[in-house]
Amino acid sequence: MKSDSRRPWNTAGLVKKSLRVTRFCLILIVLILYLMPIYWMISTSFKLQPEIFKLPPTLIPEQPTLENYISIITGTMASAIPFLVYLKNSLLVAVFTVTATLLLATPAAYAFSRVPFAGKRRLIYFVLVSQMLPVVLILIPLYRTFMRLRLLSSYPGLVVPYLMLTLPFSIWMLKGYFDSIPRELDEAAKVDGCTKFQAMQRVILPNVTPGLTATAIVTFIMAWDEFIIALTIMDDNLMRTLPVGMIQSFVGQFSVKWGEMMAASVVTTVPVIIIFIFLSKYLIGGLTAGAVKG
Repeated sequence: MKSDSRRPWNTAGLVKKSLRVTRFCLILIVLILYLMPIYWMISTSFKLQPEIFKLPPTLIPEQPTLENYISIITGTMASAIPFLVYLKNSLLVAVFTVTATLLLATPAAYAFSRVPFAGKRRLIYFVLVSQMLPVVLILIPLYRTFMRLRLLSSYPGLVVPYLMLTLPFSIWMLKGYFDSIPRELDEAAKVDGCTKFQAMQRVILPNVTPGLTATAIVTFIMAWDEFIIALTIMDDNLMRTLPVGMIQSFVGQFSVKWGEMMAASVVTTVPVIIIFIFLSKYLIGGLTAGAVKG
């Protein structure tokens, strides 16, 4: 009798290959779902108003145009929207917020990580709980307070409320980074004659640079995208930030200027993308370092 030369089925290999294909398909579907709105935003920014409402919709612009970008950048729109002024305001507010956050959160996180004092555990949890307070609950008292202080429609009047959003998160992030640094470095700095502040400045901070960078990136994005506080504080048109300026400029009572809005959205997204591209390795490294203790 002739022996059967056919090889038996490799069940384990087929299962592993099927799982790999399934995982790839799921990742591809999620990637498409995530990138489709971004692609649609970019595509719409190159379309004229009639093509935007065309049915069926066109994925690729039939007659690509830069008119939307030219109108928002040069201010030649019918309503003369000061888009570059909004861009400048958002950039200044975000930079000021990042600077103030790092200056305040760094020593606070170092103290929570290294300095023993009474009630430290309760205080650090209070910092965390303060992050859970809905912003809408403090809008009215915030507005009345800043109105009496004459800080409405000013950069300090917007940066200070943003610190309430960014400081708790930044303190907790930086505390994790400081906890990951061996305490032997503090002891070595003390032996060399350094005070606690000098040890933090000369020894510890250079070792938490990825953590500082990651915190700065997250803080910048939080300040750059914030809407409700900026809408409340900045009542002067020339002091509005990009999220508020775009909504109030492009969204009317009976119509929406989709082409100009999508072009403005693309321009608004570019700084965040550039920052992420150049600093992504620090962000990933900082998040990883902050997640490991010891």
